[in-house]
Amino acid sequence: MSRTQSQRSVLPGFGLSLGFTLAYLGLIVLVPLAAAFLKTAGMTWAEFVAAVTSDRVMASYRLSFLASLAAGMVNVVFGLIVTWVLVRYSFPGKRIIDALVDLPFALPTAVAGIALTQIYAKNGWVGHWLEGKLGVKVAYTEIGVFVALTFIGLPFVVRTLQPVLEELEPELEEAAASLGANRLQTIFRIILPELTPALLTGFALAFARALGEYGSVVFISGNMPMRTEIIPLLIITKLEQYDYRGATAIAVVMLMTSFTLLLVINLLQKWSRRYHRI
Repeated sequence: MSRTQSQRSVLPGFGLSLGFTLAYLGLIVLVPLAAAFLKTAGMTWAEFVAAVTSDRVMASYRLSFLASLAAGMVNVVFGLIVTWVLVRYSFPGKRIIDALVDLPFALPTAVAGIALTQIYAKNGWVGHWLEGKLGVKVAYTEIGVFVALTFIGLPFVVRTLQPVLEELEPELEEAAASLGANRLQTIFRIILPELTPALLTGFALAFARALGEYGSVVFISGNMPMRTEIIPLLIITKLEQYDYRGATAIAVVMLMTSFTLLLVINLLQKWSRRYHRI
């Protein structure tokens, strides 16, 4: 039997399946994305730069990127703690807590936004205490945007870390302790080096998800231009004002950012697989 025949798949229909896959991805993904680029191609370079660098757009960039970055960093810390508890300990209600981690995945983002606004508004359960006792206003501020993005990003970190931590043998920690390592040395020299690739991947996923979030932010942010207006909302606003070129120009910038993040995520995942094979 030739080498080509031995490598042939047992299941037939590769050509048909590949053709269907390419056609489906082309219609659903590539055509809409290409339409955005083609719409923007009708602008001159000066018009494009003016559309994506105006003061209002730059303010939205700053809020979206900085809030997404802060939310991703917070989720890395608390996501690691949540994952550690779920993997390393057994306690009553563990399955319920594990299921609650996925709630931001299943919950409609608009519902999440309304719920967060009700909780953190001035007359809400938490907002009343924060504003009345500490003088901290959450709803309709930049802090509210950060809270919403943290809410939707946590599952990405937890679900990325969970399988890696499950494969990390507790015997490694016991061996380190038997050799005289204290708890901090075990964490920083044994545990964190093993989890770093997964932590970076989880952060990148949470950051990318937060950049494109709309539903959970639009209610709690207050949507004030130059203050609490995020990029997705600004795109919607320009569409409502029939500024299609301006909307697509900003969309192209975000698409290029998304492509870059996808590349980074794939490189991190490749590095993670290579790291754990060593």
